[in-house]
Amino acid sequence: MFLISLSTRLTKSVDGGILLDVLQGAMFSLNPVGTRIIELLREPQDSLSLAAKISQEFAVSEETVRGDVEEFLATLAKQGLLAPKNDEPDSADGGL
Repeated sequence: MFLISLSTRLTKSVDGGILLDVLQGAMFSLNPVGTRIIELLREPQDSLSLAAKISQEFAVSEETVRGDVEEFLATLAKQGLLAPKNDEPDSADGGL
């Protein structure tokens, strides 16, 4: 599961968006698909779920989208823009 880092900020435009990492002081330009992926990553997602949603929303085959999503997620991870999702239950879920 992937989750966008809390240190990132997204500004959307007609052409896509700009992703700012406030900790690194780095900016990344995004096309509309990349912007939508960042929006979807506000909730924990795996690459297959992301590919299915992008495929449906942009009317592109899931097979085509899957590789691009994986590559985009790898780039985000390399830049430190993905945060690991904690799979352990928290106290609100009855965990210890």
